[in-house]
Parts: sequence; C-alpha cells; structure tokens
Amino acid sequence: MSYVDEVYEYVVAKNPAQPEFHQAVKEVLDSLRVVIDANEDEYRKDALLERLVTPEHQILFRVPWVDDKGQVQVNNGFRVQFNSAIGPYKGGLRFHPSVNLGISKFLGFEQIFKNSLTGLPIGGGKGGSDFDPKGKSDREIMAFCQSFMTELFRHIGADTDVPAGDIGVGGREIGYLFGQFKRIRDSYEGVLTGKGLTYGGSLARTQATGYGLLYLTQELLKCNGSDIKGKTIAVSGAGNVAIYAIEKAQQLGGKPVTCSDSTGWIYDPEGIDVELLKEIKEVKRARLSEYAAARKSAEYHEKKNGEHGVWTVKCDVALPCATQNELDLEDAKALVANGVQAVCEGANMPTTIEATEYFQQNKVMFVGGKAANAGGVATSALEMSQNSERLSWTFEEVDQKLQQIMVNIYHNIDNAAKQYGCEGNYVAGANIAGFLKVAEAMKAQGIV
Repeated sequence: MSYVDEVYEYVVAKNPAQPEFHQAVKEVLDSLRVVIDANEDEYRKDALLERLVTPEHQILFRVPWVDDKGQVQVNNGFRVQFNSAIGPYKGGLRFHPSVNLGISKFLGFEQIFKNSLTGLPIGGGKGGSDFDPKGKSDREIMAFCQSFMTELFRHIGADTDVPAGDIGVGGREIGYLFGQFKRIRDSYEGVLTGKGLTYGGSLARTQATGYGLLYLTQELLKCNGSDIKGKTIAVSGAGNVAIYAIEKAQQLGGKPVTCSDSTGWIYDPEGIDVELLKEIKEVKRARLSEYAAARKSAEYHEKKNGEHGVWTVKCDVALPCATQNELDLEDAKALVANGVQAVCEGANMPTTIEATEYFQQNKVMFVGGKAANAGGVATSALEMSQNSERLSWTFEEVDQKLQQIMVNIYHNIDNAAKQYGCEGNYVAGANIAGFLKVAEAMKAQGIV
C-alpha cells in the first residue's frame, strides 16, 4: 500500500464520523501523490503526512449564555489550531448549527494550504460554534460572543492564533469578541481580523474574498485566451463573498444573474442589482424574496430539497460562494450541458469530488477554494501587518496588494501543475504549491 493510502486510512480510523474532514484529506493527498511518491522514504521516516493531518491543538469548550427571556442556553465552542510551520494560526470563526469538530478540522486543514498559497507568513486554523445567530437580538449576540471569548482568549494572540470572521460572524460579532478580549487581557493587540475601521480594521477587508475571487477568475480566463467581459455568471450565496463577487464581476464587465440564500434563489436576466441586494442582505437582513418583490425582472424560486437551482441557469462562469458540498454531480452535469467554461470556488469546498472530476473530464477550467477564495485571508494578513506597524493603508493600496496576490496565486498553481505533469489541473497545482512550502518549513523545524 502506498504511503498516501496508508495515511488516508490512518485519518479515517483516528477521526471517526468526520466525513468532511476525510473528504478534504483525501482530495489533498490524492492530488499530492506525484510529489509524495517521489519523496516517500523521506516523508515516511519523518511521519510528515501523519503530522500534517493531525492538528497541533484541538480545543473544545462549553459556551453558556443567557437569552432575552432569562433562560440559560449552552453551546459548544471549537478552535482547531492545525499547523503553525509558516506562521501563527490563521482562520475564521463560524457560528452555525452545522459546526462540529469534524467541520472545524476540514476547514482548518484546507486553511493550511490556502494560507501558504498567499505567500504570507500565516499558518492554518479554524473554529467556531454551533450557535445560530439568526433571529437573535443584538444583546443575545453580545452575551454569546462575550461568553465564547471568555474561554477562547487564553488560546489566541497576535503571534499565536489570529481568528477572523466566517459564516455567521461579521463585523458585529468581531466587535463584541474583540471588546471582550481587550477587557479580559487588558491588551490592545491585533488578535482578530475583520475588525471595524475605527479600531484597527483594514479597508477592503469586507470586499476581499469576493474581489479576490474575481481577480483570480479574470487572470485564469485571460491566460486561457478569454475574458470576463461580456460573460454570464451564475453565483450562489448572498453573503459577503457572493455580494462582492457580484459587484466586482460587474465592474470587470461580467453579468452575474443569480444569487441564493437558505430559503431560495434569484434569477435576474438583466443582471443582479447589487445595491438592492446589499440593502436587503446587509441592512434589512431579510430574505431574497424581497429582492424579487422589488425588481420586476427577477424571478424568485423557493428552495426545494436537494435542488440547487442557480446551477440550472445557462452561464459561462459559475462561482459557488455559499457552503460546503453545495454543487454536486447533477449540478455539474447541468452546468456542462449549458456550456460553462470556468468554475471558481468562492466558498470552502463547495464542489463535491465527483462534480470536480466531472468538470475536469469535460475540460472546464476549475479552480478550488484554496486558491480562488484566498483573498479574504490574504487581506486579513494585510490587516495583521497594518496592526503591527500601527498604520492604516488606503483602500487602493490594499486592493492593489490583493490583486497582485491573487494574480500570483494563479501563476503559482499553474506553474506547479505544469512542473508535476498535470497541466490545467489547478486543484492539484494549488495543493502541490501550498504543500511544498509547508513541508519544507516542517522539515527545517525538526520533529515538532
């Protein structure tokens, strides 16, 4: 049995009932076979892969808080500090009922390679809670965040672990978390990213993941003899990533025609009205049905079980920006049948392995989230730099750095794929380029 297969069996045995984590490890290790087989004896002797797939720390804790009725509620908190070979742990906090240890490990493992690809000195981590912020008052959100940070504070720091936001954790939540950290530690440090602009946040951070996704997609198309201008684009999601992917796509001359939330999806053949979308989602925090009610050209479709309607629309480019495994094999078949040219992931692992393989078999340009959605964490690292220097850069400065990082990521993954005989396989290219840097750092630092 090959070393790769041994380590995958090791992961499944050591981490039962964590299918998302198994999926992430399998996808990475399979694409690394060409590198690992060439160095198998050295890597096996050092148990490099076993160390790579085992988090340095897994922190689980109880989060009690009091709701508006005076009732005590209890949630679970998680922080997986996966790998610090190239820098402090860096990765978001997710507040969503689906969060558990396995999902935190899957996200943290992916983050190792994504962070490596940015070229910045940040390691991989992830965490969050099964708390659901939907329908909660601001006071309840604050009570939960303060209780969550009362435990988490002892495990994080500007040079140790710097969390950020993710699903369910936006500017409001980061503010409450940062305030509680500062209160407990009596220390003003850049321990969280995604902060407000009045207390150490970075301009362009809100836009970064969506904008970065489009900068990479644009470079991908350009280097393959095409252009985003005039392209019809299907986008899933209606959160931060989706909104700003839609905005940047329009600025670059593309036409995004879909978006979705947990209750349904929109098809707007005239192109999504991004200002209306922002009003509904960022200001009113309402459902997408209100978008259709306010715009005659839009169709609203209720979400049905197992149906991902945005992928049935004819498009040139698909950008999944919602959540894991939202684009399956049937969706991939529908997209290919409708002539899709490129699929770039704005979310973390939104495309199933079967769908990814189908795209690749059908010559669709496919870039996974490790590369395509790295703009958010890259700009978080830029926020860390600004905090360390006690400086604030202009929007244009940050945006320019972000664009350069994303262009560099595309060329790094393209070159790695070519170097290892899998030209055009950007998933393998991303994993190889990310892995080689981390593996070299791990070897240099000894058996730790």
